[in-house]
Amino acid sequence: MLSAAEAEALILDRTVPLDRTRDIEILPIEKIAGRILAAPVTSKLDFPHWDNSAMDGYAVRFADVQQASAENPIALSVIEEIPAGFAPQKSIAPGQAARIFTGGMLPDGADTIVIQEVTERQGDRVVILQAPQPKAFVRSKAEFYQAGAPLLPAGLQIGAQAIAVLAAAQCTEVAVYRRPRVALFSTGDELVQPHQPLAPGQIVDSNQYALSALVTAAGAERIDLGIVPDRPEALKVAIEQAISQADLVISSGGVSVGDYDYVDRILDELGAKLHVRSVAVKPGKPLTVATFTQRDRPVLYFGLPGNPVSALVSFWRFVEPALRKLSGLPEGWRPVFVQGRTVQELRSDGKRESYLWGQVRLVDGEFEFQLAGGSHSSGNLINLAATNGLAIVPIGQTQTAAGDRTLIMLVDRT
Repeated sequence: MLSAAEAEALILDRTVPLDRTRDIEILPIEKIAGRILAAPVTSKLDFPHWDNSAMDGYAVRFADVQQASAENPIALSVIEEIPAGFAPQKSIAPGQAARIFTGGMLPDGADTIVIQEVTERQGDRVVILQAPQPKAFVRSKAEFYQAGAPLLPAGLQIGAQAIAVLAAAQCTEVAVYRRPRVALFSTGDELVQPHQPLAPGQIVDSNQYALSALVTAAGAERIDLGIVPDRPEALKVAIEQAISQADLVISSGGVSVGDYDYVDRILDELGAKLHVRSVAVKPGKPLTVATFTQRDRPVLYFGLPGNPVSALVSFWRFVEPALRKLSGLPEGWRPVFVQGRTVQELRSDGKRESYLWGQVRLVDGEFEFQLAGGSHSSGNLINLAATNGLAIVPIGQTQTAAGDRTLIMLVDRT
């Protein structure tokens, strides 16, 4: 068995990101939330577009008001009012000022804003009661960004903040990576869909739905291939169909050592290179990772365990990092690990790296882990619903005492 770290490194080494020339789409900003920029973005606009006021007040010449004080008030003629969105019509000459509001464009001749709180209005004049600093409350043209300079880098995952920048910069279409295509299917004669009645010995295929949700949350496009029976010929057809359409394939079940576990054998028959067959992880020991070459690029194949918790832990630990790298993200592929304190004692047999599920929260500036109640069997997903973290008990360690620090893997990044 490979260690979790060895398996992760091997998987990421064999994950080839989408190509920045072949695998791109040009999309309007209304449709790019969550996507990844495939090329750097620049703008033809300066930010700010022109000198403007950061406060409500009066646009003045600093030379006129630098000696102003309550004891030495200075009166200026107000020649214009400049709301935001209007271009000034007059220039400021010595002894003059313009009433200006936040965001208003600075008129020619003015170089400083006097805030209204230190002024007194007297008809068409304003009395300045306090000297400002030079260029006070003036946002200068191109102070934040100069036209033509890099605005957003390739590889950035686009959130609301980036969309705001693109909209303000009038970048209405950008190049993004296409969504990775992920094919999913479950194996097993015992599986039925949730809407079907259960016969004796049958179980509902929850893995297909859970993994589909995780794939969608990771920003990929799903290809759902349903349930494949435990027959080598049917499995072979399903795998061939999956690798012909997808960048990454996920199956669940059929990767252990039972009489009806055919996945590894069929992969070998189809010419796949098998890189991982099992990992020293609990839950999730049976894990198959293989690669095919299709359309001049590798297709990653993940055969996950059929037990529901094992399938999800395997996805979080090994599949999601590969998906993140595949999607075009330049870094940050690996899971996020934090140190925290466990509320209850954590137990393991010490033979494998154990992942115990529960809830993580921040308490007084420190992460705290609350173990999910009930059985921690890999077949019991009932207590998994609110999980957002996995506490890790390393190989060779059988317990972590309540109150002790432990390594926690954060899951459900959404």
